[in-house]
Amino acid sequence: MAKIYASPRDLIGQEGTALGPTEWLGIEQDRVNGFAEVTGDHQWIHVDPERAKDGPFGGTIAHGYLTMSLVNFFLPDLIEVRGFSHAVNVGADRLRFLAPVKVGSRIRGVGEIVGVEEIKGAIQSVVRVTIEIEGSEKPACVVDTISRYFPEG
Repeated sequence: MAKIYASPRDLIGQEGTALGPTEWLGIEQDRVNGFAEVTGDHQWIHVDPERAKDGPFGGTIAHGYLTMSLVNFFLPDLIEVRGFSHAVNVGADRLRFLAPVKVGSRIRGVGEIVGVEEIKGAIQSVVRVTIEIEGSEKPACVVDTISRYFPEG
């Protein structure tokens, strides 16, 4: 269940707040193949299950950038900010891929608010999202997401 903030200003002083975890999401071959189609990345380690059986991971794995893109899928289940006129995704910092996500595995997101500041009349937050792999000691991905909320009025 998402941590809810009634307004962007309510984020001030929330550094260190833990968010999540989210529900588990299964990573299946059709999702990986779809990502390959839109990105043009058809490397065999992602899209050829037969060849990948003899590869370094014993099967196909998700693209790292697919895993990172799923941060956007998990964020609404981690944090919800209300009371703004509009918000923008500013970008990301400190992206690291730490473990492969094997097709057939499940992942989820956990988060932590690591920074909040006022910038040009908006409230900017940095949420560190860690993508965990079920049964793995190492996470798949860690990234600091940067969002800017423009308060109403």
